[in-house]
Amino acid sequence: MRTRNPGAFVPLIVLGLALPLSGQQEPPKPLTDELPQRELSEKERQKREKALRKELEKRYKSWLQEDVVYIITPEEREAFEQLGTEEEREAFIEQFWLRRDPTPDTLENEYKEEHYRRIAYANERFSSGIRGWESDRGRVYIIYGPPDEIEGAPAGGMYDRPLEEGGGATMVHAYEKWRYRNLEGIGTNVILEFVDITGSGEYRLTMDPSEKDALLEIPGAGLSLTEQSGLARKRDRFLRLDGTRLPRAPYQTKSMEPFERLERLARIQQPPPVKFKDLEEVVNTRISFNLLPFDLRADFLRITDETVLVPLTFSLRKKDLMFREESGVHHATVNVFGRITTLGGRIVQIFEDVIQLDVPASLLEETLQQQVVYQKALPLSSGLYRMSVVLKDLNSGNLGVLERRLAVPRFEGGKLEISSLILADQIERVPAKEVGRGPFVLGGTKVRPAVREEFRPNDRVGVYLQVYNLSIDPKTQKPYATVSYSVHRGGDIIFNQIETTADMKQAGQQLTLEKRLGLGSLQPGEYKLKITITDWVQNATVTASSPFRVVP
Repeated sequence: MRTRNPGAFVPLIVLGLALPLSGQQEPPKPLTDELPQRELSEKERQKREKALRKELEKRYKSWLQEDVVYIITPEEREAFEQLGTEEEREAFIEQFWLRRDPTPDTLENEYKEEHYRRIAYANERFSSGIRGWESDRGRVYIIYGPPDEIEGAPAGGMYDRPLEEGGGATMVHAYEKWRYRNLEGIGTNVILEFVDITGSGEYRLTMDPSEKDALLEIPGAGLSLTEQSGLARKRDRFLRLDGTRLPRAPYQTKSMEPFERLERLARIQQPPPVKFKDLEEVVNTRISFNLLPFDLRADFLRITDETVLVPLTFSLRKKDLMFREESGVHHATVNVFGRITTLGGRIVQIFEDVIQLDVPASLLEETLQQQVVYQKALPLSSGLYRMSVVLKDLNSGNLGVLERRLAVPRFEGGKLEISSLILADQIERVPAKEVGRGPFVLGGTKVRPAVREEFRPNDRVGVYLQVYNLSIDPKTQKPYATVSYSVHRGGDIIFNQIETTADMKQAGQQLTLEKRLGLGSLQPGEYKLKITITDWVQNATVTASSPFRVVP
């Protein structure tokens, strides 16, 4: 999505029908061949209202069972289920997020933004035969965020048991141990273990450390220290009454006590407490402008069936800003204000930010031809919105304004679908501590869209696309799909490459495509990138395409 001149008005031309002259009896011809609409009968009106209520109930049910299923309290769930009108439900949802806003004196709700970021990351990172947010790792990540430490063996292998698990060596299935230094309401040094027994990529949260033991049921294999010395028998593991199949240990820590493990498992799955309950929202903004040209694109990536991550990426030229010199450094400041409303005028999202530019005097002329790129990612429900954006150059007082319709798509479950195709001038993996955080970061990748879709011959075009609802082969428990990349100029194919999911490390129901294409052989001109994904399990195909330009 892009605008070339957001500050200019587009005149609206209204064409009227020619009326017959007095004395003429012939009526004006209709604009279409459609019959005049008749008034609906009472039965038809009730049927239409029933269908509308059913669609709205589906949306609210999805919000309850997907978006907030892990964080809504039992009292809130009960109250929501008793509401009878759309207005009551919308008001409840608005207050639900306001009660959790850690900074009520600001316009942003960091809690809500972080919550949907976690869902998006879980879908990208933890999907297998089920969607990432439905997995045990996804649930814990959504509630508590990234762990402080992760230990594990993604391919299984040899494992030396710690003494509290009985000691000795064995072979294990793939597993991960997450360690949180502190979780409010649960304790310190909380260790959670996830095991992938089936090898399908679906890790299950377990209270039994022996669940990862691949040699558990093989006599004489993977013996513990006490079993090797004859002080215990391996079959004694199956007589334990604490819910585990651990060998007898020389000693037992408090964290391994049966009631401690059961209580920790129960508490870890409870919704987090609500901290911020008394909040007040006052938002009333009017917009006026001069002209500060900028480009804007909106992309759409699925979080849940009803909620979509919408990164809004702005691009403006430095030469359109006014710089002021101070102590040998030139400074420019741009204030950003954005508002998303329903078509009826209800405010859905508001965001504000400040873009600061500091350029040494010796580099100013050189950098004036560069672009300033800013991004704000918003979680929005599927539907139609009105988007209003204002950028203000504080040094010159110039403003740029954009108002446009924003159509957020609905991603249907069970149907092969794709996100927006993003062509990026920067695409790179981020350090573990920055995963899912900061501008332009999608999951574990920094993706900075090329808003103007212009590249130079020596550039490498970053390609980012998410694929949803790939079918799982019941035999291999993995998807089987091919991905075709092609670059077109006119009717000619300049480049073509095909990959399969068998060649990809992370391939589940959701697949993330990240690629860099070199442009060294392309002459300046107009091109189109086309990506075709074919799911051979469900025999379905989807295609994404995007134009781009190579400039001298």
